[in-house]
Amino acid sequence: MKLSFLARAAGLAAAMLLATAPLTADAQAPYPDKPMRILVGASPGGGTDILARVLADKFSQALKQTVVVENRPGASNTIAGELTARAPADGATLLLATNTAQAVAPHILKLKYDPLKDLQPIGLVAVMPNVLVVSASSPYKSVKDLVAAMAARPGGFKYASSGIGSTQHVGGEAFNLATGMKSIHVPYKGSSQAHVDIMAGEVDMMFDSTSSAMGQIKAGKFRALAVSAPQRSPELPDVPTLAEQGVKGADVSTWYGLYVTAGTPRPAVERLSAELGHTLKLADVQARIKALGGEPGALTGEPFAAMNRQEFEHYGQLVRDADIKAE
Repeated sequence: MKLSFLARAAGLAAAMLLATAPLTADAQAPYPDKPMRILVGASPGGGTDILARVLADKFSQALKQTVVVENRPGASNTIAGELTARAPADGATLLLATNTAQAVAPHILKLKYDPLKDLQPIGLVAVMPNVLVVSASSPYKSVKDLVAAMAARPGGFKYASSGIGSTQHVGGEAFNLATGMKSIHVPYKGSSQAHVDIMAGEVDMMFDSTSSAMGQIKAGKFRALAVSAPQRSPELPDVPTLAEQGVKGADVSTWYGLYVTAGTPRPAVERLSAELGHTLKLADVQARIKALGGEPGALTGEPFAAMNRQEFEHYGQLVRDADIKAE
């Protein structure tokens, strides 16, 4: 909570050059030799789903195989993680995961797999700041307005998330800690379902990733009150950060990483890593990620695995500090 995601990852910056490392001779083996799938732990329409479909399109062209996206929402994105962990280690099953499943949920839920041991990291796909949103019809125009209303109605406010242990959940609890307020957590099986209730006024607010919320913000259905990051988002230049509005220590970002089943042959891992590095350098892919308010990733292989371990420890401490438990 004290350091931004980018600050924590800064020590790994030198390793970013590995994203375009050339393939070894062994990696020229005929892979893939069967249709592939990318599992997503969230509902269609959310940020993870959007990014997965971008990757599926580019991978299918580059790898000359059918690549489909399968949505397996629920359990804080960990259902998709467990399915990937248990899949044959042949490189045909990929997982697009967020720090929700990889770094937060393991400290809250009893999982049947180990995300650090049972999944092989391929690379960092994107990093998105979270953004505090309310319905466009809400009376709250700033964080100050919101906090004042929360103080007048202790325990009377509800915030949505895409599930227990999600970055939205952690963001909400971090906000409670930083402001001294108390809002009630309402978990959903994905951001898109939560959006419906925010617009209907069933819940008051959400600390969603920009990748999920940007469409509703641009459509005029959500009002963005603050960006949960050290600096403003280039896509939301008029939206101040939480810190600019007096709320410090509550920054939570969402990152997206690509994984494959542990034990997948190294040539397949290297091929996927190289293709991901190439894909993230494409102008249209970079434009798509930036339009969602994020930045393309540049870590692959062991540097990305090290970042994942670092984030695992960071969020474990945050979960303990906020006393976040399964509800």
